[in-house]
Amino acid sequence: MGRSRTIRMKIIGLLLVPLTSMVVLWGVITAVTAGEGLELREYKTVWTNLRLPAYKLISEIQRERLISAQLLRNVADESAVAAQRTKTDAARDSFAQLSSKSKDRSEEIRTQVDAVYTQLDRLDSVRGEIDAGLSDRLHSVEAYNSVIDTLYSLHRKVALIDDIPIYEQSRVVIDMGYARELLSREQALGLGTVSAAERRLFTQLAGNRRFLIDQGLAELDPALRDPQVALISSPAYQRMRMMEDQIIAGGTPMGWLSTTEGLAKAFNEAQMRASTLLNERAEPVADEVLSRAFLLAGTALALVIVSIAFSLRMGTRLSKELGALRLAALEVSQERLPHVVAKLRKGEKVEMPELSVASTTVEIDDVGQAFSTVQQTAVEAAVGQAQLSEGVGHVFRNLARRSQTLLHRQRIQLADMQHRATDPEQLDDLFKLDHLTTRMRRHAEGLIILSGATPGRGWSRPVPLLDVARGAAAEVEDYQRVVVEPMSGQRLAGAVVGDVIHLIAELIENATVYSPAHTPVIVRGEGAARGFAFEVEDRGFGMEPEELAEYNERLASPPEFDLADSDRLGLFVVSRLAARHDIRVTLRGSPYGGTTAIVLIPEEHVAEPEPDAPAKAVQKEPAARPMRVVRSD
Repeated sequence: MGRSRTIRMKIIGLLLVPLTSMVVLWGVITAVTAGEGLELREYKTVWTNLRLPAYKLISEIQRERLISAQLLRNVADESAVAAQRTKTDAARDSFAQLSSKSKDRSEEIRTQVDAVYTQLDRLDSVRGEIDAGLSDRLHSVEAYNSVIDTLYSLHRKVALIDDIPIYEQSRVVIDMGYARELLSREQALGLGTVSAAERRLFTQLAGNRRFLIDQGLAELDPALRDPQVALISSPAYQRMRMMEDQIIAGGTPMGWLSTTEGLAKAFNEAQMRASTLLNERAEPVADEVLSRAFLLAGTALALVIVSIAFSLRMGTRLSKELGALRLAALEVSQERLPHVVAKLRKGEKVEMPELSVASTTVEIDDVGQAFSTVQQTAVEAAVGQAQLSEGVGHVFRNLARRSQTLLHRQRIQLADMQHRATDPEQLDDLFKLDHLTTRMRRHAEGLIILSGATPGRGWSRPVPLLDVARGAAAEVEDYQRVVVEPMSGQRLAGAVVGDVIHLIAELIENATVYSPAHTPVIVRGEGAARGFAFEVEDRGFGMEPEELAEYNERLASPPEFDLADSDRLGLFVVSRLAARHDIRVTLRGSPYGGTTAIVLIPEEHVAEPEPDAPAKAVQKEPAARPMRVVRSD
């Protein structure tokens, strides 16, 4: 069987699942919404640590590619190439240092950064081939193109952002930057005489650049498009397009390098301004998303707190109502009904208030009403039982009183016959009838005691305790087996003499019934610190410790008389008489193997001996066996 839990714990357990789900849901919503805002704010960090150094590195590699092409055309000296390579290496080192701070980002970005590192490591081999004269202009340009393409792939990876307008504009700006890269490639290939292979690549680059510019200008917003339109509309750009057409047609235009150099620089500045503007746009959007996230999270948290408070309040109220119902039910079962039954046993009238449990729950009200109905039914049953017991008691008293009257008349007649009898045999028979009448009178008194009334027999003056013991022995059928030992001259109060004689007689008769016929029953008495003690000892087979404990409990706390338990009327009579006068009756084993009944009479019922009272001798008789619990019939 599982461990029991309180109603409050079960209600809390019932509410714990939905409340936990609400808290988890709130946490997920907060994390997702705040994550979007933080990601937007990180756009600036990504720009600082990756995109800006990448743009600077691209610009330096573009310059190195151009001057390397000039070197291969013999229009640049080696010192200029070495100076540019130094600038490129510085930009590469700066990129490596700053990008290392972003390696904790997504796996995709880390992979792309590693790809950039791999391409940058190829720069030395490209330079070596150029210096050794192992590479022509087309091969060298394409080698530099591979490095720059990897850097632009990195731009596209890190430009991903949850804000769609910013992402779209960022994508177009990157494409416009790549158009500038295509212009730089054209610039390197268009120097001097162009071979057929170079012309084919030049034609492809020019077409792609024009397509990217035409497509990008249509998608850019006005703030980003206007600077680009100004460049496209400039005379220098128109002159460059004419030169492109001449190169594609196989000509060699004059002033190609100077014209493209200025345009490349202007495109690069426009690219940087556009990228910086987008970076600035991302920050307020991130702040707005974060504010919205905090507002949503705060609202959700407030709802969660309100839900928890409401649920706990309802659970606490329900727990209190169920607890009140439990206390009311316990009060009915442990206090009210036992109190009512006790009062009914005493013959008092009782009033049972209805069970009232303040509740706002229909089911609890119904249970409270059901308990109230059960309480009323139990009281009615107890009243009926009390009335039945009282009726049976009346029957016992009426029968016993009638029997007492007849037995009293019978004893008077027997006494008169004994006075007139002269024949010894007739006198002996009359004595036996008189003894039988005495026993019948005791049984009639037993019925009166069981009915709760008081027998009419009593004495006005104290009676010596020795005479009390003799009188009790005289009321037993096997009185010849009873030995009453000499006692002190203390006397018993007259008001309790009849009940004490009856009590001791029941114990003596019980001892004679449950002991062998040849064994004596010893009755002795002596003074005690708290009164006077009688001992009734038999020499039978005794009782088990469990039986002694059970009977002593019954004698100490008289049980309710059970009509079905008629075999133990003597036990009920003894316990009732003892309880009436605060007499203590205890059973224990005797040294002879039988049972000894000890009757302790309180000192308030015991009087001192009469002055100069003559000692009375008592005839000694054989001893008897230990006594069983009273069982008279």
